[in-house]
Amino acid sequence: MQSKSRIHADPFLFQDQFDRIPDSIVLVIFNKLTDVRSLGRCSAVSKRFNSLVPLVHDVYVKIDRVVATDGDPDDALNLAPKPRSLISNFLKFMLSTLLKPFSQLQSTNGGNKALLPQLSHHSPAQVLKNFTHVRNLRIELPAGDVGTEDGVFLKWRAEFGSTLQSCIVLGGTPVDRKPAPSHQEPSPGEDNNGSIPESFYTNGGLKLRVVWTISSLIAASTRHYLLRQIIKEHPTLRSLILTDADGQGTLTMGAEQLKEFREKPLAASASSNRTQVPASNMKLRYAPYLELPEGMKMQGATLVAIKPAGEGGSGGNSSKKEVETLVTGAFDGPFRAAVKALVKRRTYLLEMNGF
Repeated sequence: MQSKSRIHADPFLFQDQFDRIPDSIVLVIFNKLTDVRSLGRCSAVSKRFNSLVPLVHDVYVKIDRVVATDGDPDDALNLAPKPRSLISNFLKFMLSTLLKPFSQLQSTNGGNKALLPQLSHHSPAQVLKNFTHVRNLRIELPAGDVGTEDGVFLKWRAEFGSTLQSCIVLGGTPVDRKPAPSHQEPSPGEDNNGSIPESFYTNGGLKLRVVWTISSLIAASTRHYLLRQIIKEHPTLRSLILTDADGQGTLTMGAEQLKEFREKPLAASASSNRTQVPASNMKLRYAPYLELPEGMKMQGATLVAIKPAGEGGSGGNSSKKEVETLVTGAFDGPFRAAVKALVKRRTYLLEMNGF
């Protein structure tokens, strides 16, 4: 009589193949994901993944809308756009007190249970609280902070330690064709030694650029102030970038700047929840018209480089090298070309009190 054969399942076929991947390789994959939503989904797959996700080094947080939680301003990145009327009134006051008289304007030549809460209802600090080894953090806000007139573009990039270290502001109006020159100023095609036309001072052009600059500094210092809880709770951070979906403003902090932020007391503005902006020197360059790569044309192109007073030289050659170094990598594409073109223009110096 023939014995019955027994069928035995091969245990190898039922083994979770992911368990064969070393933790170090899984972490490499998670670090390539970076997106906090994707990492949250991965943490819900298994207990192992749930224990590994908090160890990632690179994290990207995209905020869909800004909300305050539990009424604690320190626990939310409360950067919702303010009404333009309030900003307008505030800027009118600032213009009259911050800038020294325009008569001092001078020319030189020279950011199983799921590990993460739902992002749309929590602040970045809450979303990141379970990540214990973050080194490189990038946060993207839903929109820019500075309102501008229709047709005007504005970009800024600021570096902070415990306070402002530098800020680059680039603005202008994209156009389809060359503007017709008025009888008060030279043709846009003329070099005119890089000088600013007289009409720039009389038609509100200079005042508008000052508003752009102050608005950008207010936005940057507000973002900086509201990052303090994240920086405090993540001592492993080496790089932090806070930007927005519009690509308008970017705040950056490197390892040394984060170290300075932790070691030095942050000077808060007395009037609002933001870091105090120190007294600064502003170097303005202007071109009535620029033709840039990718078919872009720009009218009223303006570049403003801001550094705290007492930092950097004021001579012509040194200031040009300083600005060229400062703006390297600040903007991409045609905007980089605009910066390079504007750096060659004549420099105008303004001084601004701290606020």
